[in-house]
Amino acid sequence: MSEQKLESLGIEAIVPLDEIKLFGKWSFRGIIVRDPSLKKYISLKPVFLPHTGGRHEKRRFGKAEVPIVERLINRLMRKARNTGKKHLAYNIVKNAFDLIYLKTKTNPIQVLVRAIENAAPREETTRIMYGGIVYHVAVDVSPMRRVDLAIRHLTEGAYLCAFRSLKPIEECLADEIIAAANGDPKSYAIQRKEEIERIALSSR
Repeated sequence: MSEQKLESLGIEAIVPLDEIKLFGKWSFRGIIVRDPSLKKYISLKPVFLPHTGGRHEKRRFGKAEVPIVERLINRLMRKARNTGKKHLAYNIVKNAFDLIYLKTKTNPIQVLVRAIENAAPREETTRIMYGGIVYHVAVDVSPMRRVDLAIRHLTEGAYLCAFRSLKPIEECLADEIIAAANGDPKSYAIQRKEEIERIALSSR
């Protein structure tokens, strides 16, 4: 039976996973997360539209179930001018993905995953108060926080690049993700990761 006949009977047609493509273009098939500690926290569940409507909000570790592209879109809304403008952030990421594909000829979702893996710090410092004296001690970073920090630094790098510049935010975001995916030391996210790890190393 055709899909139209199934819908007229009130039966939902089952869509094969290969046909579910992000923004109608990018397939989730074959996306590999190389870092075993981050596999659980980078959600690659196939979706047409990265918009969960906050349904994971009140669940513990619910962020891990939000598609990784939506987490990037949500992070782009955190600056003052873009607060709450999800459609604007959605278009920025959509256009950035097109630019990533033009520059790398690789699935942009895979490039984003690689960028997050490379930009996620493994060690940072925390403050410990002992007898009125504050110490900075090196600690391992949890996988969830590693992903959070990586996404934060990628978007910060894009904003700093686009601020008071003729370069549009889409191009800045695409360049930042590509540079982080390649482990380029000029990438803002890679610089921040190395700085955090260097400070932690000196605090051991």
